[in-house]
Amino acid sequence: MCKTLIVDDNVTFRQSLKESLYSRFPTMEIEEEPDGRDLLNKIDTFDPKIVFMDIRLPGENALELTKKIKKHYPGIIIIILTSYDLPEYRQAARESMADYFVPKGSSI
Repeated sequence: MCKTLIVDDNVTFRQSLKESLYSRFPTMEIEEEPDGRDLLNKIDTFDPKIVFMDIRLPGENALELTKKIKKHYPGIIIIILTSYDLPEYRQAARESMADYFVPKGSSI
């Protein structure tokens, strides 16, 4: 079973993504976090294999969180999500060692 964590402050988006993932992968275990404040603790306890994370989070910068996660858990796949599909965001995500960069308007 694949454990997945969705980190986004928009509850509607989290629920929509969760429903979309469940429709494709019904056995996936999914948990949610609304911000970056307790994200590292959540990763310690939940042990996800995939993290979908909004690039703009309250509490802590998602790109800095990505660096920390990759340092301590290099096997976790991090997918940065954003409403702003800008080249500088893509570059920043790459430099933070995110595995993927996905605009929120695209189909996941």
